[in-house]
Amino acid sequence: MRAAVHHRYGPPEVLQLCDTPMPAVADNQVLIRIHASSVSSGDCHMRQADPVVVRLFNGLWRPKRRILGSEFAGTIEQVGRAVTDFCCGDAVFGATGLGLGANADYLCLADDAPIALKPANISFEQAAAIPFGAVTAHYFLRQLIQLQPGQRLLVYGAAGAVGINAVQLGKLLGAHVTAVCRKKNHQTALRLGADEVIDYQQQDYSHSDQRWDVIIDCVGKTGFTPARRVLTGDGCFLVPAAGLKTAVQLLANTPARALRLPRQRIAIGLAIESQADILWLAQQIENQQLKAVIDRQYPLEDIVAAHQYVQQGHKAGSVVLVHS
Repeated sequence: MRAAVHHRYGPPEVLQLCDTPMPAVADNQVLIRIHASSVSSGDCHMRQADPVVVRLFNGLWRPKRRILGSEFAGTIEQVGRAVTDFCCGDAVFGATGLGLGANADYLCLADDAPIALKPANISFEQAAAIPFGAVTAHYFLRQLIQLQPGQRLLVYGAAGAVGINAVQLGKLLGAHVTAVCRKKNHQTALRLGADEVIDYQQQDYSHSDQRWDVIIDCVGKTGFTPARRVLTGDGCFLVPAAGLKTAVQLLANTPARALRLPRQRIAIGLAIESQADILWLAQQIENQQLKAVIDRQYPLEDIVAAHQYVQQGHKAGSVVLVHS
C-alpha cells in the first residue's frame, strides 16, 4: 500500500510517498480502506519535533511513528473474528490519536478505537475534516471547564480546525461567542454561529471594553497576560496549543491561585479521543449542529505541498488529503 512516510524530523520535504506492507488484522481489529485523511497543525508539529517534547515519546533522533495523520474516513474492508460492532462495507470515520498512521491507503484499528459510522449527510472528505478540531474543542469546552449557557466565550484563531469547532460547540453549549480571525474569514465564523467577530489585524481584543468568561487560544498566538485584562474575575484562559511560554505561565499562576491572589486561571491539557467522543460528534453532525469546513484538498501524493500550506498558519478550516 501507499503511505506518506518520514524517516527523519524536518521540513515538509522529508515526507515521501512509499510502498509499505499492508497491516495485519488481529481478531479485535478492523481494516479500513482510507478514502480521505487530513494534514493538521498537529501533524506539522510531529514532523518537525516541535516542541522538543515530541522526541520524548516519538524517538529522540528519528521518528518511531513514521506515517502521520490523525483523522480519516473510509470503508471497512476486513474485520477480525472477534469484531461484532462493524461489518465489511461500513463507511466509518474517526481518529488515531497519538498512534497516527492515517496518511496511508489502509489502517488497522481496534474495534473500540475512536471510530464510528460515518453520518450519511456528509462526504468522506468532510468526515475526515472533523475529528481533530472537534474532539479538541469538545474536550476543552465541554469536559475540562464545562462551559455554561449564557457565558461569554472568545475564540482566538477562529478560522483554524480547532477554532471553527470551538465556535460551533460554544454556540451548541449556549454561550455568547466572539470569534477572532482575519477579515476574510468573518463570514464563515458568522455562518457557523459566532455572535460577533474581531479582526485581529485591526483590533487588539485585549484592549476591548468587553469581558469574557472563557478565552480559548486555538493557535498559540496570544497569551495569559493579555487575556487577563479582559477575563472576568474568575475567568479561564484555555490553551490547546500550549508551548513552553504557556507552561511557565501556568507554573507561575498555580501558587498565586493557592494563595487566593487572582481567581483567573489558565488551563492546558491533552485531548485524547475516545469512541464515545466520535459517536457524540456523529450525532451532532446528523443533527446538523456541527459542520465541516474544508480549506483545500490535495491528492495523497501531494502531501508535501499540503504540509507546506498548513505550516504557513493561515488556513481557514481543514486541509484534506484525497486517497485515490
